[in-house]
Amino acid sequence: MNQKNIFFQKHIISRKKRELSNKHNSKVLWFTGLSGSGKSTIAGSLENILYKQRIKTYLLDGDNLRLGLCSDLAFSNKDRTENVRRVAEVSKLMLEAGLVVLCALITPYEKDRIAIKNIIGVKNYIEIFVDTPFEICKLRDPKGLYKQNVYKKIDNFTGFDSSYEPPKSPDLHINGEESLEIILKKIFFFIKNKIFLKNVN
Repeated sequence: MNQKNIFFQKHIISRKKRELSNKHNSKVLWFTGLSGSGKSTIAGSLENILYKQRIKTYLLDGDNLRLGLCSDLAFSNKDRTENVRRVAEVSKLMLEAGLVVLCALITPYEKDRIAIKNIIGVKNYIEIFVDTPFEICKLRDPKGLYKQNVYKKIDNFTGFDSSYEPPKSPDLHINGEESLEIILKKIFFFIKNKIFLKNVN
């Protein structure tokens, strides 16, 4: 079917109505960093904090998505870009549903992070760079991926034979060597005024 025959369908219930009902703004918090940097741990812990504050959230984790939505993709540059594009489009739908979406993906390329902003909208997107030194990530190795790569069992592994381009101007630059408690306090302080609605009972 030609895309000229496809028309955008407006919903009766708008995003703004959903936000007012939820009593908070919807945003996309995008965590980027090397494998083992702490993205998933931080995002999961932050979601728990927001949940206790009655914020409606959903966490999109890179590994989980590759088991389903993106299971047909490998780790070539082209497939990584498509993986990010799909997650951005899903995030956009969840944003319209009035949720705070937390995305934890390596997202190694600057061009893809720019594309995410274009899909989601700059005002809706909060980029959080979990900056953890490569050697620390390698020592942590929570999934055993770095150890596997030493024996050449993984192709296009970020940090070894595939590059990671650090964000040039993230909204929030996190030192991944700090304690989880300190990191969570910094992120919550940064995002709270962007998420919580004022003068809503």
